[in-house]
Formats: sequence, structure tokens, C-alpha cells
Amino acid sequence: MGEGISNEQLFEFMTKMYGEMQEMRENMATKDDLASAKGDLLNVKQLIVRLENKMDVNHKALYDGYKLTYEKLITLEEKVDKIENKVEKQDVEIRVIKGAK
Repeated sequence: MGEGISNEQLFEFMTKMYGEMQEMRENMATKDDLASAKGDLLNVKQLIVRLENKMDVNHKALYDGYKLTYEKLITLEEKVDKIENKVEKQDVEIRVIKGAK
């Protein structure tokens, strides 16, 4: 060994270096974990945006379907009202014809 360094000093120095290396390793692992977490967060955000787009498309399709159904219902109600008016008129005509006999 060197003249000025004792085994005890060398052991302390190596212990200190080992501790610092362990800290550096933990810091690097933490940075990797943070980078990984940021990547995961980005993936989650992208998935949310995709889901929102799908939901928007589905919502529009459902609304269009509702609108078409409502319009068809209005058309059918108008036709039923016309038929009801014709039946009432014919009912009155039948009563008049039967009353004339």
C-alpha cells in the first residue's frame, strides 16, 4: 500500500465510495422510474384522447339515430291523424245515410 494511507483509511474511503455509488445507482433508478412513469402517463393520455374521439363519434351516431327516429315518429303521427280524420268523416256520413232511411 501507499506510505501515507493505512488500511483503515483505505477501508473508510472504499466504504464511502461504495455508499456514493449506491446513491448514484438509486438516483439513476429513480430517474428511470420517472422517465418510465412519464412515458406511461403519455400513453394513458393518448388512450384517453382516442376514447374521447370514439365516444364523440358514437354520441353523434346515437344523436343522429334519435333524430331520425323522432322525425319518423312525427311523420307517422301526422299520417295517423289524417287517417283518424277520414274515419271520423266516414263515421258521420254513415250516420247520415242510416238516419235518412
